[in-house]
Order: sequence, then structure tokens, then C-alpha cells
Amino acid sequence: MSFFGKIKDALKKTKDNVATKMRQLFLKNKIGDAFYDELEEILISADVSVRTAEEVVEEVREEAIGNKIKDEAFVTDLLKDILEDILNEAPVPELTYPCVIMFVGVNGVGKTTTIGKVANWFVKQKKSVTIAAADTFRAAAIDQLEVWANRAKVRIVKHEDGSDPSAVIFDAVSSAKARGTDVVLVDTAGRLHVKENLMKELQKMDRVVTREYPEARFLKYLVLDATTGQNAASQAKVFDEAVDLDGIVLTKLDGTAKGGFVFSLCGELKVPVVFAGVGEKIDDLERFDAEQFVEGFF
Repeated sequence: MSFFGKIKDALKKTKDNVATKMRQLFLKNKIGDAFYDELEEILISADVSVRTAEEVVEEVREEAIGNKIKDEAFVTDLLKDILEDILNEAPVPELTYPCVIMFVGVNGVGKTTTIGKVANWFVKQKKSVTIAAADTFRAAAIDQLEVWANRAKVRIVKHEDGSDPSAVIFDAVSSAKARGTDVVLVDTAGRLHVKENLMKELQKMDRVVTREYPEARFLKYLVLDATTGQNAASQAKVFDEAVDLDGIVLTKLDGTAKGGFVFSLCGELKVPVVFAGVGEKIDDLERFDAEQFVEGFF
């Protein structure tokens, strides 16, 4: 199935929610003040932040008034164009090799599963991959990651539970350099309830990669559970402040009826979505496409 097919299916709950309300809106309201007020409410109900919803509706209003257009198709297409532009505000970082990608995020968002899927994605691109099991805090995290590494048929560098995560990264990077590995994927702990310690730990890991492997492209991706909606924004801000995020990976996109928070994330944080998880299988990961996401949203 193509990306469009997978994303369309994954966003079915969101589309059903938004499209129904949009149809009702056009049926009962002429395009005027009441229409725009309700359009804003529809966006907010789909988990677009108040700030982003207000900005989007104001842009739709100005463009429609400027063109003296009150046609349903024009307004809908205009809304789609504006939302797509928001998703594209921050460019997706280019992948060059060698490359180190550190995955951050709170526990329970699907970080371990995502790393396995991303490893499989790179293998399909004919790249060699090493996984660094640097979440040494959570019980069974290393074992779970090893299962995914075996599924993707890639190497894993691990230490014992409770080891220094930076030591794991040091060994993984040293091994990758010696072997000429294309990609190192780094798992990290997600203990947001001890935020200060976690962020210091992440910053230390960041320094190890920068110091030991300066020639590598170093990216930091935040893994977010799409079903958390607007709560994802607060998580993103904390991690962005700590490690300066380069991208977002959305998981469980097929489980949400309120995918609108993605527009707020991209528009307000200026961090692009890079991958989207659209199922539980190892192949259920796609490169994010703004146009197709918007088409699947309405």
C-alpha cells in the first residue's frame, strides 16, 4: 500500500470527525463571521491549538475576502493549502552518512518499536545500521530493543541494566567508526518525571556523539504518541529545550481522532515531522508527507 493509502487509513478517525463537522458547517452557515467562528471551533475540536486555529482561520478569512470568494470548494482548498504550508515551515533535515540519530521521548510512546522500524527502513535503503541500547534505566528495555534489532537484522551495542548511557553510546560510535557503519540509532530513557536529571543525561550523551564522531550527521528525533493530542506539545517543548530537536516521529497515528496537534507542533515549534507510524508491524512506518497528511485529515 502506498504512503497515501496508509496515512489515509491511519487518519480515518480524524477525517470522520472533521469532515462531518465541515459538511454541517457549509450546509447551515453562509461564509461570514459565524462561519469563521465555527470553523475555528472545528479545528480546536480536532486538537489544533487555539493559537494556531486563530491564525489559520484569520488567514483563510483575509484570503477569501480579498478574492471576494464565498465558494465552499475554494475555502476548503485554501484551508488545506494553509495547513500544508504550516507542516512545511520547518524543512526535514537531509540524511547524509555516516549518521547518528538519537531518539528521545517519554516512556510509553513507542520509542523502542520506532527504533526497530526505523532500523528496518534504513536496511531497505541498503544502509548498514547499529543500534545503541542507551536506555539502561527501564527494566527490559534492552531486551525489547534486542528483539527489534533481530527482526530488522541489525547489530546492537548494549551494556548491563543501570550502566552509564553515555558509555553505551561511546562504544556504539567507536564500533560504527571502525566498521564503517552508515547509521547509528540511539535509544534513550524517558523519565520525564525527573526532568532535570534526564535532560542533563541527554545533554551528556549529545556531547559524547559530538566529541567522538564530529564527521557524522547528528540528528535528534522526538518520538510522540499521536493519541496524546495537545499534551504532546508540552513534551516537545521540554525536549527541544534540552537537545534542540531536528524532527518528530509520530506513533499510533491510526489510534487518534484528533490529529490536529501536528499542525500546532510544526507551526509553533518549527520542528518537522519526519516519520509516521501507521500500524504495529515492522513495515508500518512511512516518511511523512505534508500534502498527503492534509488530504487524509479532511
